[in-house]
Amino acid sequence: MRRSPFPVLLAVAALLAAADGVLLARGQFQLDIAAYLRLCLLSAVLLGAARVYATVRPDPRLAAMLFGTGFLCLFSLEASILNYLLLPHAGARMDVLLAASDRAMGFDWPRVMGFMARHPVLNGAAQFAYSSMLPQVALLTILLASTRPQRVYSFCLALSLAALVCIAVWSFAPSFGAFSVYPPPPSSMALALDSAYARDLIHLLRDGPGLISPHDARGLIGFPSYHAALALLVAWYAWPLRLLRWPAIVLNIAVLAATPVQGGHHLVDVLGAVPVTVFALFAAMWLMPTEEDVKSVGLVNKAAMLGANLRPSEVFRSVAEQKPKPERSAIKAKLNTVP
Repeated sequence: MRRSPFPVLLAVAALLAAADGVLLARGQFQLDIAAYLRLCLLSAVLLGAARVYATVRPDPRLAAMLFGTGFLCLFSLEASILNYLLLPHAGARMDVLLAASDRAMGFDWPRVMGFMARHPVLNGAAQFAYSSMLPQVALLTILLASTRPQRVYSFCLALSLAALVCIAVWSFAPSFGAFSVYPPPPSSMALALDSAYARDLIHLLRDGPGLISPHDARGLIGFPSYHAALALLVAWYAWPLRLLRWPAIVLNIAVLAATPVQGGHHLVDVLGAVPVTVFALFAAMWLMPTEEDVKSVGLVNKAAMLGANLRPSEVFRSVAEQKPKPERSAIKAKLNTVP
């Protein structure tokens, strides 16, 4: 009997809510309670409806779609609150070190920005790719629910685990990207984020979050880039969908390339998203294996049935392991006769 994926994801949301509650109780923070309660109510309605379609009126596809939407909404607001609450506890900024790492690898951020400023069409394509990330997550949640409902829960878990790792790393060594280190790029350049955004983040780190509200919530994390982790996770989970496979690969390669430009990230921020994504994928497969994961394990087990025979005049051969033939019995089998 298949184990319900609901408890694992709801446990993640509950633990995150508990962490937010502890930090709120220990510090002097202002929270836009009314706005967050409205979003929590919306999430509760979606999660409740998902429960109905999972048990009372079974419809796995609709249940997965409703649960995925409700969980991602709830987790996003909880994770955003946690990120803001950790601002007073964050360590020293590491942007200068990250910028030096980029230069050591031969990546010159000001030069790249100058090149993109001289090619507005290419820069516009980068802005489109960078801004497509959240719509991609929403679309993939819907398409997975329509075709592979169980993958929705694994996708949600991987997204949440990647976010928690990024928040944990950032809380020890915060960074706000190349925008916070170098002079501003040309003012005529169309950007999703800019140097003013980076200055606001630096003020938040210095002065504290003030009023925490979903109406003006900002992405705080520089290294590792959660935007890049999202791109990698979407590409991974879109792979089994044939019509979406290559468009998702191409688009998210563009997202990764656009992240240092449109998101103002260091290149090393993008590279740092790779181990975060790998960890999130393996943890999600371990905590919530899907049928595809089980099939993969089955293929590995079948491969293990191949043995290596060493023959004097031949190289190693991989042959299928065979059962020994039964020995002939001295007693002949009796023929069945119809009475």
